[in-house]
Amino acid sequence: MVEPILVVTDVADDETYRIVNDGLAGHGVEQAGYWDSRPLYVNVQDASDQRILGGIVGRTSLGLMFIELVFLPEELRNRGLGTRMLQMAEQEAVRRGCCAGVLYTISFQAPAFYQRHGWREFGRVACHPPGTSRIFMTKDLPRAE
Repeated sequence: MVEPILVVTDVADDETYRIVNDGLAGHGVEQAGYWDSRPLYVNVQDASDQRILGGIVGRTSLGLMFIELVFLPEELRNRGLGTRMLQMAEQEAVRRGCCAGVLYTISFQAPAFYQRHGWREFGRVACHPPGTSRIFMTKDLPRAE
């Protein structure tokens, strides 16, 4: 086999995603006997036109919920929406059989918010700007009834 070419890019590519995801899924089935990775979204939508205003982007896989992105516009903050979004994501993860959740936030973002909701820090990595850290958090989820 000819040596492959490696390319770094910042352009999203559906084919690359499909190939990597399908390859990982196949390996997961070989190792775990199954592969259950599924996207998990909690959308915040405008009531008048259903336009997406913010939400949670994540996934569930092999008993874990991963929260990847969380955003609410400034005008929607401090109204309980973040709490409700997080609870909805956690409830759906439990329904899917997850036993824990994992996320990371930045020290200037929302670590205190997650701590108030039972998440705990398990790691921290310094990043930019100086004095800032990525904070990795986890939460044990209740068993589904």
